[in-house]
Amino acid sequence: MNISVELTLTPLHDDYEPAIIHFIKQLRASNLKVLENPLSTQVYGDYDAVMTLLTVEIKAAFELIERGLLHMKIVKSDRYDYEPHF
Repeated sequence: MNISVELTLTPLHDDYEPAIIHFIKQLRASNLKVLENPLSTQVYGDYDAVMTLLTVEIKAAFELIERGLLHMKIVKSDRYDYEPHF
């Protein structure tokens, strides 16, 4: 089963960029499809592969920040090639 996950990591303290950069670089280093924009990062692939990666990398990201939020949306389909039809 393929999924699409949208992630927004929001550290709640100053000097937050290193933690976000590290998190995104770790996602990029996976064999999964990863897209980024200024507001979020999307990861696409097999459910087990995506969730295994996210379990490890979310924990690592939380260990690098004092306080923070992670917003996550999961869609049960691979929306990597989505293009609006309007």
